[in-house]
Amino acid sequence: MPYLGGEEVQRELRRALSNPHVQADPARYRGAVLRVIRLMAQGADVSGLFPEMVKAGAVPDVVQKKLVSFYVRAQAPRQPQLALLAVNSLRKDCAHPSPAVRGLALRTMCGLRMPGIQEYLQQPLVSGLRDKASYVRRAAVLGCAKMVKMQGDCEVDGALVNELYSLLRDQDPIVVVNCLRALEEILKKEGGVVINKPIAHHLLNRMPDLDQWGQSEVLTFLLRYKPRSEDELFDILNLLDGYLKSSSPSVVMAATKLFLVLAREYPDVQADVLVRVKGPLLSACTSESRELCFTALCHVRQILRSLPGHFSSHYKKFFCSYSEPHYIKCQKMEVLCELVNDENVQQVLEELKGYCTDVSVELAQGAIFAIANIARTYTEQCVGILTELLGLQQEHITSAVVRAFRDLAWLCPQCTDAVCQALPGCEDTIQDSEGKQALIWLLGTHGEKIPNAPYVLEDFVENVRSESFPAVKMELLTALLRLFLARPAECQDTLGRLLYFCIEEEQDMAVRDRGLFYYRLLQAGVEEVKRVLCSPKSDPSLGLLGDQSKQPVNAWALEFNTLATVYGRERWALATAQQPVEPSFSCSPAAGSRSRDTESLVSEGDKEVLEVHADAPVSEGNKELLKAHPDAGSLSLIPDVSLSAEQFEKTWLSLDTSCQLCLPWCGPVHADTMQTALRVVHIQTIAMSRAGAQPWKAYLSAQDDSGCLFLTELLLQAADSELQVSVKQNEAKPEALQSFISALRTVLEAVAGLES
Repeated sequence: MPYLGGEEVQRELRRALSNPHVQADPARYRGAVLRVIRLMAQGADVSGLFPEMVKAGAVPDVVQKKLVSFYVRAQAPRQPQLALLAVNSLRKDCAHPSPAVRGLALRTMCGLRMPGIQEYLQQPLVSGLRDKASYVRRAAVLGCAKMVKMQGDCEVDGALVNELYSLLRDQDPIVVVNCLRALEEILKKEGGVVINKPIAHHLLNRMPDLDQWGQSEVLTFLLRYKPRSEDELFDILNLLDGYLKSSSPSVVMAATKLFLVLAREYPDVQADVLVRVKGPLLSACTSESRELCFTALCHVRQILRSLPGHFSSHYKKFFCSYSEPHYIKCQKMEVLCELVNDENVQQVLEELKGYCTDVSVELAQGAIFAIANIARTYTEQCVGILTELLGLQQEHITSAVVRAFRDLAWLCPQCTDAVCQALPGCEDTIQDSEGKQALIWLLGTHGEKIPNAPYVLEDFVENVRSESFPAVKMELLTALLRLFLARPAECQDTLGRLLYFCIEEEQDMAVRDRGLFYYRLLQAGVEEVKRVLCSPKSDPSLGLLGDQSKQPVNAWALEFNTLATVYGRERWALATAQQPVEPSFSCSPAAGSRSRDTESLVSEGDKEVLEVHADAPVSEGNKELLKAHPDAGSLSLIPDVSLSAEQFEKTWLSLDTSCQLCLPWCGPVHADTMQTALRVVHIQTIAMSRAGAQPWKAYLSAQDDSGCLFLTELLLQAADSELQVSVKQNEAKPEALQSFISALRTVLEAVAGLES
């Protein structure tokens, strides 16, 4: 029996496809084509049947044409020379009377990934853009974007761009949306599609004709338009008002973001919009779609940063359901902690108490920490619930409660007595490292209020040889020495035995060094020990620092309805930085860029630009931050490259722009932070505008180990807008440029996360 895709099977299929009797019977002919498609879907190599399949596409049967189209697009990269046979047949189909056939031919031709296909595409695409059938125009518009992407670094045809801009007024709404998407892809290096006043007003008037996905797309593109007057602004907001009540969550969220961005100078309007979007968000939070529910909860938490208690009257909407996954339950508990007030605190605490006995260990401990978070405001009620949980004698519950007690004793001194009364008996249940450390810290810091503290620590010392966590041993050393200062008679012998073990028998060097340090500290005298170890037992100010202060809406308006809200700003910056960057390389300089580049970069009379010294200090904290955002690729930049401002300007004006991109930016740029971050990755700052200047500019230089020079311009027109990045290089090295863009983008997004 022939195996799957073997030579015998291919010979049989070739005979069937070439048989005139089979070709004369449409059903048998389609069946043979379907067998080839089935084998291809199962992973068999059927590229040898390419000529026969191309011939099978020259039939009136539209279904068979679709099957052949699927085959040709999949196999063209393996048979680039034979694929030219299909191009001739497809070009003929582009003139077919049926719109379905014409559109299918265009889609198939644009899907052929083979060199030289662009010259065959241009004329059919131009004809398709002017076709009477909307289906053909839809396929032709998207095909233009594919063709330009395949052209790589060649110059974009201005006539094609103008044709696409004119199609924004097409009668078919899907053609309009496809034009926006195609222009965005084609004009990526110029910053994307330009939305001016006529286009913005036209798109707003066409909104009722679009489906929900088209409306979401158009609302996103309208973010680029800035109304020129207050009257125009409120006219636009009035037109968008109805979309806040849309049945589609995506449309509601896109309209909300557009409201927040356009009304950035009107906080009252922003607050009113957030009140109106409360209903759709609550509906999404109870949606059966888990992804939609999680995303809505993330946006609720984002809104609560600016409007604390905004959803307090609907707190029951955030109670967890048994069937919900863990990640949704955790988000709901975080929201509940922010909605607690005097009226609902009892109900919220009872709900969280029920979660503490969940079969999921992680969820149970998360509920305990949520109660501890609420305890900073409602101490007595929360401590009582946590004390009750200790009576369950469950290891993971006891460990989490003791860790919560440690944080409460540090942040809320008023609850220290209640915590100390609840601790006796916990040592028999705790087995994990973090729980032991928390208990030992409490016994050492507040041991004078716990009668059996020395004896509990003595039990830990007796079992220290079997302890596998070095962190527990070091915590035990510190706690026993602090308790020795308060109760010396009960702790002297135990402390001596512990020090002897740590110095003479312990194999871990960190524990041994800690023991030697304390031993020599005791030799210096008790007063010296008190001076070193007797630090404050609590610090309530840390609780205030840890609380998130009320943020203005503009601080996160640009992140609304994006994945940055779901992942978090820092993690999303890291995720996007690790993605491969696709810079566009222009074959010839754009007309507008040359005139802009002829401006003097550094002028003595320009008070907004300042010189930067090459020996700017780099703090260790910022170095650690940038280590969390590693450079992409294998680019190796040389440190301390000497390039004067005059040399930079001369070189900059002689080069063409290699890549342009835009990054979201909130607030002004702080020069010290920016310079420090760039120095860490060996990017030198040539000149930089002062903080608050509008527009803000900076000029950077870097050089890799092969001698390739990278010159960069950063431009921020106004605060809370996009940061425009332009890069030039003295040698055409696409891979090196891609790695440099990735590294620079990582640093800029890390700095943006710090400054916001």
